[in-house]
Amino acid sequence: MNTQPKNQLAAPEYSGADVEIVDNKRVFDGFFAVDKLTLRHKRFDGSWSGPFTRELFERGEAVCVLLYDPQRDCVVLAEQFRPGALADERSPWLLELVAGMVEAGESYQQVAERETEEEAGCQFYQLIPICNYWVSPGGTSERVQLYCGLIDSQGVAGIHGLEDENEDIRLHTLSFPQAYQAVESGCINNAATIMALQWLKIHHSELSGAE
Repeated sequence: MNTQPKNQLAAPEYSGADVEIVDNKRVFDGFFAVDKLTLRHKRFDGSWSGPFTRELFERGEAVCVLLYDPQRDCVVLAEQFRPGALADERSPWLLELVAGMVEAGESYQQVAERETEEEAGCQFYQLIPICNYWVSPGGTSERVQLYCGLIDSQGVAGIHGLEDENEDIRLHTLSFPQAYQAVESGCINNAATIMALQWLKIHHSELSGAE
C-alpha cells in the first residue's frame, strides 16, 4: 500500500478569485501607506470565512542587487542607517545590498541599474536573477526581486546616495569568505543580504573567475 503523501504543491487549490474584498480604506498616507482591508476568503473545508479586517502596510515592489566581483572574489555591500533596526543589539547601521523601490513604468533591470549607479557609483556587466519573494505577507504587500550583479570592483568605494532622499551610504568591499562569515556570525542580519550570500555560496564555484 502506498503511504506516500500526495503532492500538494503541484498546483494551488485556491487563487485570488477565492478572496472577496468587502472594503478597502486608506488610513495613512505618508512616506509609506497603510490600508485597512475588510475581506473574506474560501476555507480549506470549502466554506467561506466571515468578514474580518487586516491592516496592510503598502510598500510596493523593490529590487535588491548583490554586487559581486568574480575576478577578485569579493562583494560590495552598503552600510546605512535603518530606523526599523533601532532595537538592534549591534547597531541600526546595517550591511545590505544596494536596493530601491520600483517606480511606475520601470522594469526590474532598470531599477537595478539605477540603484547600482546611485548607491555604488558603478555598473554591472551581467545581472543574474536569484529569486522573487514576499517580505512579510502577513502584514505588508512588499515583494522583492533579488539579483546578483557581476562587477569590476576596482575603484568602487566611498560614500554615496541621494541627498534629497537623505541617503548616506558607505561602501564596504569584503572577500566572499569574509562576507559569508559575517552571515554566520550574525553581523549581517537582514533577509535580502543573507539570502543573496547563501545563493552565492551555492553558486560560488561556477561564478568565481567568470568573465
